[in-house]
Formats: sequence, structure tokens, C-alpha cells
Amino acid sequence: MMLSLILLLGTLGLLVEESSADIILTQSPASQSVSPGDTVSISCTASSSTVNNLHWYLQKPGEAPKLLVYSATSRQSGIPGRFTGSGSGRPYTHYTLTISGVQAEDAGDYYCQQSNSSPFTQC
Repeated sequence: MMLSLILLLGTLGLLVEESSADIILTQSPASQSVSPGDTVSISCTASSSTVNNLHWYLQKPGEAPKLLVYSATSRQSGIPGRFTGSGSGRPYTHYTLTISGVQAEDAGDYYCQQSNSSPFTQC
């Protein structure tokens, strides 16, 4: 019997005032069921340029979010090499987190966050 993992890509609610200058982030897919060893990609699209100030987090139930990748492509210290961040370059709006050879411990909620423009929005 094959173990199935669910990677939930949730939307984290933030209490921020909206304005026309806010950068809106959209993640896809909303959720994904994968098997150990699979390669999975999560996309994050920004409504305007984030100039690579885009970061990826993993949150597990009852735990604080854990930084995986910062500045689009830089892996946080201690994060396994199977986590890779990439960006499309100009206009700096399309980003991807890829997990190569997913493991059971990778299950959780994944979020992208931009820090280019205040408020620092997440999805």
C-alpha cells in the first residue's frame, strides 16, 4: 500500500489594510496529494514585481512557520537540498518551490511571502 501525502497550500489570513499598492500573491495548486519520492512544484504569482523578495515557508500543525527559501532562490541554513526555489526573473512575478523526492516529513502548509512592498503579504 502506497503512503499518500497531502501538501496543503493554504491561505494565511492577515489583518492588513488593502490599498491599490498592495501586492497580491496567488498560489497553485490549492492542495496536492503526492507519494514519497515524487517531485512536486508549488507556484506563487505576484500581482506586481517583488524584485525577488519572495520567500517560502512550511508550517506544520501546532508549529510556527519555518523558513525554507528566501530571496526566491536562497535555501535557509539547515534546509535539505530537496527544497529548491526558482523565479522567472523580470518582471519578478512568477516563482516556484520544488521539492525533489518528497518525504513524509514534508507534509504541511506551504506559504509564499513577499517583503518588497509594505504590507508584506502572504499566501
